Amino acid sequence: MQTQHTTKVAFLTLLLTVLAFSCVAANQGPSFEQIYASNDKHELTAWGHRYARGVGVAKDTHKAIKLFCKSARKGDMDAKFELGQLYAFGQGIERDWELATAWYREAVKDKSRKAQAMLEILKMQDRPQRAVSCPLPTDMQVADHIPPFSVSKEIDRMVRSMAPQYRLDPNLVFAVIEAESGFNPQALSSRNARGLMQLIPATAKRFGVRDIWDPEQNLKGGMAYLRWLLDHFDGDVKLALAGYNAGERVVERYQGIPPYAETQAYVKRIIKRIGG
Repeated sequence: MQTQHTTKVAFLTLLLTVLAFSCVAANQGPSFEQIYASNDKHELTAWGHRYARGVGVAKDTHKAIKLFCKSARKGDMDAKFELGQLYAFGQGIERDWELATAWYREAVKDKSRKAQAMLEILKMQDRPQRAVSCPLPTDMQVADHIPPFSVSKEIDRMVRSMAPQYRLDPNLVFAVIEAESGFNPQALSSRNARGLMQLIPATAKRFGVRDIWDPEQNLKGGMAYLRWLLDHFDGDVKLALAGYNAGERVVERYQGIPPYAETQAYVKRIIKRIGG
């Protein structure tokens, strides 16, 4: 069964390579957005292989990860194995042994002999359990020079000290707080969102916030949620911001930024604020 699966992926990769060269010659190759929009897991994996190796397209590990991740979430065993390989060997990204182990284990659940062999060769069987995700080394490109934020020294200190713990750029966090509450720790919205990062009680509870009005706890909860959204949407900042505003399930339902004027304006405002 595994051999048939591997053969199908290899055939698709070869077929797509031939088609790509034909399209390049005709100057009408598909864009990455068109490729990523596919819901065929085998096609996504085949394109992932090509982006990972630079076959017929410019080599791009970030795009390969996004394609493999979407395919893996649709249940493709080969994509799960390839994610394990990428995070284990740092091919264009920083190595993450625990995340590599998590993806290998997911592939093993699908009877991947290659993944089982890698776990044994690299002696990874006893590594801590970890949930699978597809983080990219840089989630966003924040401009070097952006207008300063009107923030108190205490909030500035807390954000700058805590943001790196969540692998977030402080300026992105500042931009979210500015859009959410205008840096008012006592802000309360008509939807019962509270504090600096406008957490609703359910989200606060979800991320371990006991006192939603405490600025430090509110920041930790908001940053934890933002980090979760970035990992959930494979490092796509716009989708993460849309999820923060409208909820991740709405973004999933529309498979992109939902057609809500408020959410679209929210995303554009923050992206523009950080120079994106």
